[in-house]
Amino acid sequence: MITKPEIVTTSEVPVASIHLVIPGMDMPKHMDPAIQEILKVLADQGLHPAGPMFSYHHRRPSDTFDFEIGFPVTKRIVESGRVKNNTLPAERVARAVYQGPYEGLSKAWPALQEWVRQQELPETGRFFERYLNNPDEVKAPKEYRTELNWVIG
Repeated sequence: MITKPEIVTTSEVPVASIHLVIPGMDMPKHMDPAIQEILKVLADQGLHPAGPMFSYHHRRPSDTFDFEIGFPVTKRIVESGRVKNNTLPAERVARAVYQGPYEGLSKAWPALQEWVRQQELPETGRFFERYLNNPDEVKAPKEYRTELNWVIG
């Protein structure tokens, strides 16, 4: 299901992102338009993503998801509409990689959370995913690779 988790300290990374607070069931309706909006702003400024797309969740989901979606960039953008300059913060995380269709993430995340709790690591409620390959570039959803990062403070 997931690779063996490891403890990693991430580096701060500049990003172009959109902050969303939406009901979880509306995620499919909002994700692709936000992705396309960010990519358009980058392209209009002659820029390209400097790494994989991410979604950074500021808290555990409740009736809504409070998260940012975006891409790393090599320099600050001219902000446009909902697309803002931000950073992925430097944080200590428990990290694993899940391979498979995105629908399987609902089981992968609890597996990582269980590992964190077994290790008695502190939990912050924050977590983020990095989508390590592009669905348009792989043959099947079973090949999707998603990096899971559980912020442990």
